[in-house]
Amino acid sequence: MIGDFEAAGRLLIALALGAIVGGERQWRGKSAGLRTHVLVCMGSCLLMILSHNLYVTVQGLTNADPARLAAQVVSGIGFLGAGTIMKEGPTVIGLTTAATLWVVAAIGLAVGSGYFVCALITTALSYATLEWLSKLVSKCYTAACDVNLTVKVIDAPGHISRVVSYLEANEINICDIRIADRENSILGIYFILRTKNSCIEEIIHDLKTLEGVIEVNQEAA
Repeated sequence: MIGDFEAAGRLLIALALGAIVGGERQWRGKSAGLRTHVLVCMGSCLLMILSHNLYVTVQGLTNADPARLAAQVVSGIGFLGAGTIMKEGPTVIGLTTAATLWVVAAIGLAVGSGYFVCALITTALSYATLEWLSKLVSKCYTAACDVNLTVKVIDAPGHISRVVSYLEANEINICDIRIADRENSILGIYFILRTKNSCIEEIIHDLKTLEGVIEVNQEAA
């Protein structure tokens, strides 16, 4: 049985670990920040403590599953995470924040179960992933260059997908894509592309040959 003082200590640990991940999200101005991550981590920890204590209370009297109550956190956190995912035009944002909510829920369960070292390591790795992994990836692609293009296509099914398929087939990373303007059945699509191919003129030429593409212009970075 986990006593009140020990339970309080575990909840404080969950608060601290949740604050580390949530603080990073708060600093970046994400939809779910410090308070949300702290509450998720502490709530998960409390449910794990309750699961343990309830099982000890009825042990030998029934075939209770000690993980049944805490297991609902794993599925239930999906509803909260879905609320952080938003769609802005063709771009989806909030996936990383939804993932951090799921991770802090797991951290809370680990703390509630008494796996403090695992919880601490997971927190450290999560923070390192959020803070430094993107910078490391950027350094690995220092030879790549960013290209800003505006592609005007006929507003009809299939034309945008042809442009995207061409870029993917030529290993050109799409960093950003959004609708720039729409006028007289013509869509202006703004792309930020990252490619190691220095022949930007060739890319523009190939895009102009695609069916449905009317105009391709390179914009200033």
